[in-house]
Amino acid sequence: MRRTDREILDEKKILQIIEACDCCRLGLCDGEAPYVVPLNFAHCMEGGKHIFYFHSAKAGRKIELIRKNKKAGFEMDTAHSVQSAVKACGYTFKYQSVIGQGDVDLVKTRDKKRKALQMIMGHYSGRSDWQFEDQMVDAVEIIRLEVSKLSCKENM
Repeated sequence: MRRTDREILDEKKILQIIEACDCCRLGLCDGEAPYVVPLNFAHCMEGGKHIFYFHSAKAGRKIELIRKNKKAGFEMDTAHSVQSAVKACGYTFKYQSVIGQGDVDLVKTRDKKRKALQMIMGHYSGRSDWQFEDQMVDAVEIIRLEVSKLSCKENM
């Protein structure tokens, strides 16, 4: 990271920033150009690794790309504001961001999909008591991203 003065290394603060984000942009490989899509998400730690879950339709470009290539990148940010200045070059953007890469795959079992859906709903609603009928679970794909590289920074 070029701006090490903005780097966040404290795991507790990284988790707080992830929790404050409401959108994760998932970048997938599509031939010569990346395909980036904003998604609702849930985050957890499994075996000391950052794991993200995303809700998706069962068909479409993102699902096709995941089936072709398991490598992905991601970006999320929060706490945005513009700090003005007298001179144009004095303007700066305040933010907190997390970026990284890892491997994506589709969750296979209903139980694991339910668990992921519960986490996604919990992230946005604060509730953990949602019910998901089999037909609802079967109608969606759940994407799992296991992070292999993550960096976090802020300009506050």
